[in-house]
Amino acid sequence: MGWDLLSAIGHIGVQCGLGARPMTGTRILTRNLGIGGETVSTPTYLPTTLLGRLEPAARAELLESGVRRSVPAGAQILREGARETHVVLLRNALTKVSAHMADGRQALLAIRVSGDLVGEISALNDTPRIASVVAATPSQITIIHRPEFRAFLRKYPDAALVVAGIVAERLRHATRHRVDFASYPVKVRLARVLADIAETYGTRVPAGVEIGIPLTQPELAGLCAAAEVSLHKAFRELREAKIVDTGYRRVIVLDPEALRTVGDLAA
Repeated sequence: MGWDLLSAIGHIGVQCGLGARPMTGTRILTRNLGIGGETVSTPTYLPTTLLGRLEPAARAELLESGVRRSVPAGAQILREGARETHVVLLRNALTKVSAHMADGRQALLAIRVSGDLVGEISALNDTPRIASVVAATPSQITIIHRPEFRAFLRKYPDAALVVAGIVAERLRHATRHRVDFASYPVKVRLARVLADIAETYGTRVPAGVEIGIPLTQPELAGLCAAAEVSLHKAFRELREAKIVDTGYRRVIVLDPEALRTVGDLAA
């Protein structure tokens, strides 16, 4: 694997303006080993994540790399503007990616979950961190320093292609959001954001699909690029139409199809 691909990944990531992308993302499967009825819990990862896409050998080696740490909810994993070059693998985690806006507010940019990698752009092109990453729940992470991460990508060219593919998808996602913000009113933007989060991280409950990520109103407003008063109005209309139900940092999508219709999303 030459350096050209690694440099290209870093360039795409800077254009995207985010760390690595898309409830904690880890699903625990139990399998019987047939030895005295003993069972072992085997984690699997969402297919949108790096660990969910890697071949078994590459995934196993990446999981054995670096230094493991446990962090409490609220801990800052990466800091915007920091001159660092390590990457962080989210082993069992739920995190929020945010950045400062020109008016001083903190804008939520994305959610990252178990199986995702964050901080890879700085590791690949030696630029300052473009966003902060904070643990939303107690999390287990692995810190992998730049030489070890680059050696891993050289050893597993397919893994480098997976990283490039994920970064390219984030660029497409960011571009779509820019178009949404310029083209749609707040209610439609909110519907599109909720539909995206529900489809990726939602959990089926009797009433519908619960978004199990604790998001504040300001954070949702940031995701929708909307003023909080406009977001409150859009939520009220969705509740009155019985499309969503809300509580403290909790949203249940009662009618996913109706939500997609409001969001002008293709079936």
